[in-house]
Amino acid sequence: MSHSMSSPKNIQLVFDTYQKARLTFAQAIADLATRSTNVKCLDSAGVLELLRPLVSDACSTVRQCAVVAAARLAEHDEAVARQMLDGGILTTTLENLHKFNVYYKRSALYLIRAIAKHNEELASMIVRFGTLEHIVACMEDFDTQVKENAAWALGYIGKHSELLAGKVVDAGTLPLLVLAFQEPEISLKQITAGALVDLAKHKPEAVVDAGSICHLVRGLDNQDPKLKRSTLCALSAVASARVELAEATVAGGALPPALLHAAHHAAPVRRAAACLLRDIVRHSIDLAQLVVNTGGCGPLVELLSENGGGARVPACMALGFIAGQSDQLAMAVIEAKAIPALVEILQNDEAEEAELYTNPKSSGEVRARALCCLKQALQCCLHRPALEPLLHAAPACVLKYVLAQYAKILPNDARARRLFVSTGALKRIQEIDTVPGTSLKEYINIINSCFPEEIVRYYSPGYSETLLDRVEAYTPQIPELFTDRVPSDCQSELTLEN
Repeated sequence: MSHSMSSPKNIQLVFDTYQKARLTFAQAIADLATRSTNVKCLDSAGVLELLRPLVSDACSTVRQCAVVAAARLAEHDEAVARQMLDGGILTTTLENLHKFNVYYKRSALYLIRAIAKHNEELASMIVRFGTLEHIVACMEDFDTQVKENAAWALGYIGKHSELLAGKVVDAGTLPLLVLAFQEPEISLKQITAGALVDLAKHKPEAVVDAGSICHLVRGLDNQDPKLKRSTLCALSAVASARVELAEATVAGGALPPALLHAAHHAAPVRRAAACLLRDIVRHSIDLAQLVVNTGGCGPLVELLSENGGGARVPACMALGFIAGQSDQLAMAVIEAKAIPALVEILQNDEAEEAELYTNPKSSGEVRARALCCLKQALQCCLHRPALEPLLHAAPACVLKYVLAQYAKILPNDARARRLFVSTGALKRIQEIDTVPGTSLKEYINIINSCFPEEIVRYYSPGYSETLLDRVEAYTPQIPELFTDRVPSDCQSELTLEN
């Protein structure tokens, strides 16, 4: 090697080239990881092994890009997130969390959130690594975005279960979250309110004890719709838990702004306000009476006329809770002209709430109430066009009530029997799997007895195959065309030809 090649300048150039290559690689992986379709290919190429040393690289930019790349990979794929826990990438990141600048902290907290989001198991593993202590320390950081990412991570960990939410609360995070919510930055307020929602779903008493109600109510004065929605959702999560917490929410001044925001121009805000009112009135006659006395029926009835935005369901439930508390409150709901609005909803074929029971996004309570309403309504319904769509869409637990009504209609209505066949309803009930001795099977037998046996067989599954089998097994009975005696018509033809 020549003397010029071994000079300090050239030696430094080698290291600079190596650092530039590491940075280029980390940046490229971070860019590729933005697309979920690339994750499997990157994982197969062994990207995690290559990223592991880079998360503690001597160059700050390389470190940050490597952690961001790891976070994006973990965010898209649960298996990759698990590998990061098992392979030590998160442990290395946590060890370096307070050694480097705020940019590294932001990226590290993003990685924690990306892993914790998937399920309770991964979130529990993160907690066992002592992550909460590091997050609490970041909540006290001066940088706003560090606090945002820390609050976000707390919400993603605590949302999975009561146990994890309890560990987040026990780490002393709630006072810090309440303080962060009072900061002037809108994005920090939004994320903190979201974290309070996640924790209030499992630990509402702790959220109230942290003195959050009054601050959340004051947060509704802000004009940002996203912040209003998150704040109303946090208050709703507290109020829904039990009557004492609903009373604490009302005592904190949440009722007047909830009624005001029921008429907000943003649909998500209106829905959140309706949910809060629903979760207040559901508990007791006193709270329902208070909402009525404050003028709550009018805004709720107005929400029933909406065609989108999702506010109609919680508004309808809120009115139902109010009316169910007493005759006097039921009359107040009637006087607020709720009945015409409810009738219009039932008559609207395009109402999005028609499939509440089968919608996987519906909560358990909504499904239970939808099922109860369907049962009660079906037991009074003898209108065939209303019953017919349910034959094809209703689950078994609802279908038996539909067939019970058909069993009442068909024996006495010839036209209904004809339509039952022509619309494919008879064929549909033959396809239903039933167990002998059940009410569903009995109703099907009653309906089948209203039709000729050959019609029922014709629409039974497998009947076409039976007919084809009979065709194959059939021996043709062909009459003799020619005998010793010539038919008379043939004789006349022969005479004419001759």
